[in-house]
Amino acid sequence: MSGIEIERKFLVKKGSDFQHLSFSSSRIQQGYFPCLNATVRIRVRDDKAYLTIKGKSANGGMSRYEFEKEISLDEAAHLMELCEGGFIDKTRYLVKSGNHTFEIDEFYGENDGLVMAEVELNDENESFEVPNFIGMEVTGDIRFYNKYLLTHPYRAWKNTVPEEYR
Repeated sequence: MSGIEIERKFLVKKGSDFQHLSFSSSRIQQGYFPCLNATVRIRVRDDKAYLTIKGKSANGGMSRYEFEKEISLDEAAHLMELCEGGFIDKTRYLVKSGNHTFEIDEFYGENDGLVMAEVELNDENESFEVPNFIGMEVTGDIRFYNKYLLTHPYRAWKNTVPEEYR
């Protein structure tokens, strides 16, 4: 898959019951390669692995070029050894809302306590139904990029986030 990815990110309200609304969940581990003008990541999601390259964000962080290719688990294991700065560990829940699917990520380790939701859109101005567990929008806020969370874990700055999301 390649093309322009358009998505919006939100914090999930503390104590929300989004897990029970999900139709699917999977464990994800991902690592990153150092790169100046792009984000290069290896992701293992359950029994599949992917190499993803994302360009710089545009339009307030809402859109950017994305290339993704499925790779073997063996290739992913070897590439993960080359990643720097550790790994992101999270569970992703998929929740349907109207015509869209929200991806809710519950983070572990140094990012424990952070729960974010993303919705992918076909157009930057596309409307969507907002589930009741969705809170403050953080689209374009670099602190909530997975790559940033590796070097600046949520645990170190979570007190800067409103209480209803911690």
